[in-house]
Amino acid sequence: MQRNLFLGVEAIGQAAIDAGISGIYAYPGTPSTEITEYIQNNKIAVERDIHREWSANEKTALEEALGMSYAGKRSMACMKHVGLNVAADVFMNAAITGIHGGLVITVADDPSQHSSQNEQDSRFYGKFAMIPVFEPSNQQEAYDMTREAFAFSEKTKLPVMMRITTRLAHSRAGVVQKEILPENELKLPENLMQFMLLPAYGRKYYQNLLDKQDWLTELSEKSKFNTFTEGKDKGLGIVTCGIAHNYLMENYPEGKCPYPVVKISQYPVPEKWLKKLENECDELLIIEEGYPLVEELLKDYFEKGTKVCGRLSGALPRRGELNPDHVAKALGKEKAETFKVPDNLANRPPSLCAGCGHQDTYFALNEVIEEIGDGRVFSDIGCYTLGALPPYNTINTCVDMGASITMAKGASDAGLKPVFAVIGDSTFTHSGITGLLDCVVENTNVNIIIVDNEAVAMTGGQDSSAKGKIERICEGIGVQPEHIRLFIPLKKNHDEIVEIIKEEMEYDGVSVIIGRRECIQKIARTKKINKAKKQA
Repeated sequence: MQRNLFLGVEAIGQAAIDAGISGIYAYPGTPSTEITEYIQNNKIAVERDIHREWSANEKTALEEALGMSYAGKRSMACMKHVGLNVAADVFMNAAITGIHGGLVITVADDPSQHSSQNEQDSRFYGKFAMIPVFEPSNQQEAYDMTREAFAFSEKTKLPVMMRITTRLAHSRAGVVQKEILPENELKLPENLMQFMLLPAYGRKYYQNLLDKQDWLTELSEKSKFNTFTEGKDKGLGIVTCGIAHNYLMENYPEGKCPYPVVKISQYPVPEKWLKKLENECDELLIIEEGYPLVEELLKDYFEKGTKVCGRLSGALPRRGELNPDHVAKALGKEKAETFKVPDNLANRPPSLCAGCGHQDTYFALNEVIEEIGDGRVFSDIGCYTLGALPPYNTINTCVDMGASITMAKGASDAGLKPVFAVIGDSTFTHSGITGLLDCVVENTNVNIIIVDNEAVAMTGGQDSSAKGKIERICEGIGVQPEHIRLFIPLKKNHDEIVEIIKEEMEYDGVSVIIGRRECIQKIARTKKINKAKKQA
């Protein structure tokens, strides 16, 4: 049968289409972005008119996906791990309301923080919410599990989390597709109060969720994605989770591990297999990408003093991505030979693109800072975060989406004046608007600089929800029109930009300064696409 060479994220996107989804809802975030982009550009998705536009943030995305589920259709919400923090409110409550049409929430974790503020493990959220979690070990499983997750969601009446990590998301392998299923018919839930979480209803639904837990464990023990493989050497039993199974098996190219192995790709953990492993083996090694969730669970679980090793014990690194070499060391095997990094390979620290308008904004702001002193610029998540690095050294903070404006407000409330908040156009609509509202309500003395490149630039130039609307949004929230200022971030406008910042700095209230110039990479991509269209 023909195989298609898919990235892990592409396999998930194709599987969602083949499962008959009617909508995907997401906010861009590495390494999850390409799932939505794949569906946006897929011929079948276009022909079926599957909903595939970006949402303002992860919370709105998941709520919209839940609304589609309410109407009986299958839907998917996608986000990176820190995005799940933004969506945590609806995520926890969706576990209690349950679903109507199948709902799959794909969360892409980023161990080693390749492009993230932290490397949190979303499996904990799944356990917290008490919903099923699927964790594929390769691209074919990513396809198969995603496709089956919708039916599983409808069978259990619960949302299903699909947890992947960067290495699986962005590596390719051959994937065999299955037939394309039709979309669900539009249909209201039998219980029209199913999604009504008034306490009287919520208590009942929460009990329903608790009642399902033993059943979910039983389903995990019967799942084809969770396996027990016999091994001759009972001195060690191994538990692998998701892609960590590949890291183990790469140490046995002949495909035969001498130790018994429990492979976990569906949660709750299959207790029956874990107890069998513990009964047969002297010691357990837990190999899992992310936090030591299973290792923590099994420590003292058997109450027999069984030695459990993994990331907590130091057998494997506590942080960062795992790889086959880490596993080899834990197994006491000799490290495989790898290619030596050439001495002349140039180091490439991250930096703003040549010609980026953010540079002109930062150089102007730096000139103002020279007069008032350092430590007054609060910033946010996006490519402009690189303003923390030389040669700019402009910004002082970057904590989470939207925290620039709110932290600047807190500092202003504390008496630090003047203060600046630097935020991108997309981040402003994601989580910055409510912070601006707080400032307006209290007429806080803050200077908010929105660096508007008309794109979600860091994740590939997706359209920003704020495009062409920022001034009207700010005025609508209550910012005085005369203190909404606009400039074009170009070198030739340096003196004008400095003057605008100084003028607004003197104002005792909320000012919004917008530096608008389209992302230079987006311009280049658009030219390339248009050229290709002309040549076609």
